[in-house]
Amino acid sequence: MPTAILTGSPVPGSSIEADLRSLGFDVRTAADAGDAETLLAAVPADQRVAVVDARFVGHEHALRLGLTDPRFPLAAIPGAVTAQPAGRQALTRAMARENSASGGTVLAVGSLADRVVTALGADDVDVHRPELGSLVAEVPADPQARNEARQAVAAVDDEDVRLKSAVKARDGFFTTFCISPYSRYLARWCARRGLTPNQVTTASLLTALIAAACAATGTRAGFVAAGVLLIASFVLDCTDGQLARYSLQYSTLGAWLDATFDRAKEYAYYAGLALGAARGGDDVWALALGAMVLQTCRHVVDFSFNEANHDATANTSPTAALSDKLDSVGWTVWVRRMIVLPIGERWAMIAVLTAVTTPRITFYALLIGCAFAATYTTAGRVLRSLTRKAQRTDRAAQALADLADNGPLTELLVRFLPGSPRVTGPLSAAVGAVLVTLGAWAWGPGWWVVLMAGGYVLLSAEAVAHPLKGALDWLIPPLFRAAEYGTVLILAAEADVNGALPAAFGLVAAVAYHHYDTVYRIRGNAGAPPAWLVRALGGQEGRTLLVALLAALLTASHFKVALTVLAVAVAVVVLVESIRFWVAAHKGGAPAVHDEGEPA
Repeated sequence: MPTAILTGSPVPGSSIEADLRSLGFDVRTAADAGDAETLLAAVPADQRVAVVDARFVGHEHALRLGLTDPRFPLAAIPGAVTAQPAGRQALTRAMARENSASGGTVLAVGSLADRVVTALGADDVDVHRPELGSLVAEVPADPQARNEARQAVAAVDDEDVRLKSAVKARDGFFTTFCISPYSRYLARWCARRGLTPNQVTTASLLTALIAAACAATGTRAGFVAAGVLLIASFVLDCTDGQLARYSLQYSTLGAWLDATFDRAKEYAYYAGLALGAARGGDDVWALALGAMVLQTCRHVVDFSFNEANHDATANTSPTAALSDKLDSVGWTVWVRRMIVLPIGERWAMIAVLTAVTTPRITFYALLIGCAFAATYTTAGRVLRSLTRKAQRTDRAAQALADLADNGPLTELLVRFLPGSPRVTGPLSAAVGAVLVTLGAWAWGPGWWVVLMAGGYVLLSAEAVAHPLKGALDWLIPPLFRAAEYGTVLILAAEADVNGALPAAFGLVAAVAYHHYDTVYRIRGNAGAPPAWLVRALGGQEGRTLLVALLAALLTASHFKVALTVLAVAVAVVVLVESIRFWVAAHKGGAPAVHDEGEPA
């Protein structure tokens, strides 16, 4: 149980002790600075501890924001400071210095908590200070100020503030106006019944899988049920994040589950639609796989661009300035958010089209919408990159190299290539991607495609043979994704045998999971997947060459079996390692994260 140490002179009628207990703190009272230091030392090192001024006046939610958020080792609001195990040493040092400065006297004047925060700042220690907005948090200096503070507390409904702050600050139009107005109340209902965000996330996944199963029936009733359940799954998907913000239940494992399950839900639904269409005699597996490839490449564009510019200096451009100017006009904000087809708009469109049309029409609309969105966002980011004068860091270059997912073939070839800076990396990646995919399209399975894949391997190595700090080097990972996934899609379609495209769908899904997992590790500051895993999977260039070889060497039916075996092998390896890593990180007390991810 976390411990709160009350310092300073107690105030008759104050609710601070009751508020702290309602937040789960074991409350102890210090007679003076020396006693506070002694009580601090007595708290077990693996527990959260807070130092709070007994004269504090404010909303309970202000205390919750300041003292219970698991994402920050040290946090403070006026009159209170808290430390998790990672921040205990810094807090103990600051407390000892303040105790020495005050001579251990009774804490009647000034706030020990505030002085400790000042001392932490002097030590250049990062202390999180939550944005309180209209919430009150202060230590009044006299009875008149106390009365005024209490009146200010009474004037603001902190539960209303808490509910509003549970909603993501930047969401799509559909989510903002059609989901969040009621899903936040569902989040509060879940919180009051002790449900966790991870449980709601799991419920969302199960609902989406049932929706996919309904779509797989191929009946009109099944399609209607699938559309309704997909929307229900999305409501729960919004609710889990709102529950996390409402109750401050952030965790590393939760962020991973939320992000991973979003992809699993959408792609499982694509498979369900394809199965349902097949029952009606319409083969749309190529469209389903194409939608997955396009959507995954869109996400990689987002991830790569953000990582490349995460900590870039002089990060300005005329394009960015124009974007900011457009955002100042209210209606353009919503139009620009909608045309990129975020998850809310995308799932709403899929659900409605599933219920009233056919899987083929649904996939056509999805492909057209995603293609337009991808073109719009990628073009804007290319313009920003070309017009901004930014210095990108070694960390950004390493993140892009990790996202590239190069294997042993590239590692070997890079040793023989000069590593001096140049601007040809994106061009090499683009030429290689066009070479291998057009070769597969033009010649189908055969040795010409193997030759093209060999050229792609060489060009992949050339693309990453230098630090990825160029203006457009963030395009390299999405170009690699398009080349690998596109080659698998085209060769499976050219095989023209029953089951080849579903097998290819499974393979791309397994590899995409590995690529998403890499992103989430980087976002969680956990580094890239282990080198042995990347080598065992062959890297993106090795897998592309292997699929081309299998297509050339095997008959169509044997190629289908090979794709299935490869899909199962990749899925088993990446899932086992990923689950092991994230569960270990959660149990090992890794810093909690809350990745807002794709706009809902």
